[in-house]
Amino acid sequence: MIKREIVKNVHLLAGVDWHRRLFDSLIPLPDGTSYNAYFIRGGTRNVLLDSADPRFCAEFTEALAGIDRVDYVVSHHTEQDHSGLIPAVLEKYPGAVVLASQKARDLLADHLAIAPERIRSVADGETLDIGGRTLKFIYTPWVHWPETMCTYLAEDRILFSCDFFGSHLATTDMFVSDESTVYEAAKRYYAEIMMPFRQVVAGNLEKIKPLAIDIIAPSHGPLHRKPEFIVNAYRDWILGPPRNLVVIPFISMHGSTARMVECLVDCLTTRGVKVMPFDLAVTDIGKLAIALVDAATIVVGTPTVHVGPHPMVSYAAGLAGNLRPKAKFASIIGSYGWSTRAVETIAGLVQNLKLDIIPPVLCKGLPRAKDFEALDALAGAIAAKHAGLKLK
Repeated sequence: MIKREIVKNVHLLAGVDWHRRLFDSLIPLPDGTSYNAYFIRGGTRNVLLDSADPRFCAEFTEALAGIDRVDYVVSHHTEQDHSGLIPAVLEKYPGAVVLASQKARDLLADHLAIAPERIRSVADGETLDIGGRTLKFIYTPWVHWPETMCTYLAEDRILFSCDFFGSHLATTDMFVSDESTVYEAAKRYYAEIMMPFRQVVAGNLEKIKPLAIDIIAPSHGPLHRKPEFIVNAYRDWILGPPRNLVVIPFISMHGSTARMVECLVDCLTTRGVKVMPFDLAVTDIGKLAIALVDAATIVVGTPTVHVGPHPMVSYAAGLAGNLRPKAKFASIIGSYGWSTRAVETIAGLVQNLKLDIIPPVLCKGLPRAKDFEALDALAGAIAAKHAGLKLK
């Protein structure tokens, strides 16, 4: 971890976690991640924005070695990958005060045992003069906890956005150099972290719209020197219509459901509908989440296990229900041995999405000619639904 200057007297302290492959013991990290903190030297006050994951304690302490004084530590978000080393910072700088949103005060005490007297709540829109530089604190709740906020450095037109606009990407680049790589990493991050709160995030996009921004400095991944790149991507992911895309998460135990998926893929493709099947036995669940950002239709493919859906399908359906994508339609296909309640179970897992359910196609044992005909009819129904919405 080294201290690098973004603009005069504003530095990035990034802990690059090259080898981490799982976040929160849940989220796949194919490209690692970084934990970005920032140091601003003002004319009268010095400010540290966030810290790093506790596993980077030694490296972070070394990066702070040349900093003689920290007056304020801004905690944008309580989660430990951002605030985990704040207690160590407060020990190193006994006069430092933590600045956080009003809702963060109790969370910092609960999660990090920070003494309440060392925390000062700042209001939404409050400004702080640190001597020739002005910080403005902007509440951005549910990106992705209720207490999150951003900091805007007015004179240098830098938005320190915390998880907002971030990407799990290990890189030595300080700024985005390869937009396609960052786009996928940022989309994965949005899909897994932000999409469940997309309506609130849309409001946060409006809150930062009046700001003149030259640089967006997130807490994961490289900084954005072209803010419109990531802001426009967020607007599309949140507010844009779904695409002419069907996502099919499925699993097959003895090949019957796989044959049904292959048939449906072909039938949809001949009708000009893009399809992305995901075999849950081998798929990267993050790739599935990315696809769900754009999907207009979700078709779940499952065999029946003890009268219900396969457990991995239940997990994927529950994930989709929790991620709350903007899909409009759904259906279910699959095979069963003697009896099944797979449809009822899966419908319950995604009921909060308020999807238009297209009649499912289930077969007993191997699919036969009539089942393939039913799958062709299902493809026709999906294509008609998409055509009615004029999806691209």
